[in-house]
Amino acid sequence: MENFYSKRLIELVERDLNTRNKILKDKEFEGKYHPEMEKVHRENAEELRKIIDEIGFPTVSKVGKEASNAAWLIIQHSISEPQFMKSCYELMLKNDFDVDRKNLAYLYDRIQYFQGLPQKFGTQLNADQTIFPVINKNKINEFRQEFNLPNLTLVQINSILSIEEIEKIESQNQDYIIWRKKIGWK
Repeated sequence: MENFYSKRLIELVERDLNTRNKILKDKEFEGKYHPEMEKVHRENAEELRKIIDEIGFPTVSKVGKEASNAAWLIIQHSISEPQFMKSCYELMLKNDFDVDRKNLAYLYDRIQYFQGLPQKFGTQLNADQTIFPVINKNKINEFRQEFNLPNLTLVQINSILSIEEIEKIESQNQDYIIWRKKIGWK
């Protein structure tokens, strides 16, 4: 299915990814949220808001799978807008029969991560590329299977730090904590 909204969502994600690739190529990331990237993410979120106002959440049946996934990626990258991410998650839940369930799991975890809370599915990583703490390591693969995510290996599961370590993990980057509070995550 291809329509105006489908094309627009895909264009927005292409802009996001092209900007990211340019910043990476120019080695400008430096471990912080690059202002140009944040600008693109905010503008994309605003465009998605308009689309949602016009057609509701861009589900697979409305815009096709690629464009619906593009909408999710726009949401996933809108980290400067906590309320927008949360409201989109709620819209996705209401339409869970018509969105990629993996996207629900990723967005749930991302919101938890930015709130400094344990995730459920193990999709978000720490700066050192280990999995951010989870609600229940013993049931993580069960949770993942419900949302069509591949199982984690026992080695991966055993390397996940406990929930009690969240504060320690986060305290390693004070700039991140300041930014997150300023944005409204905590």
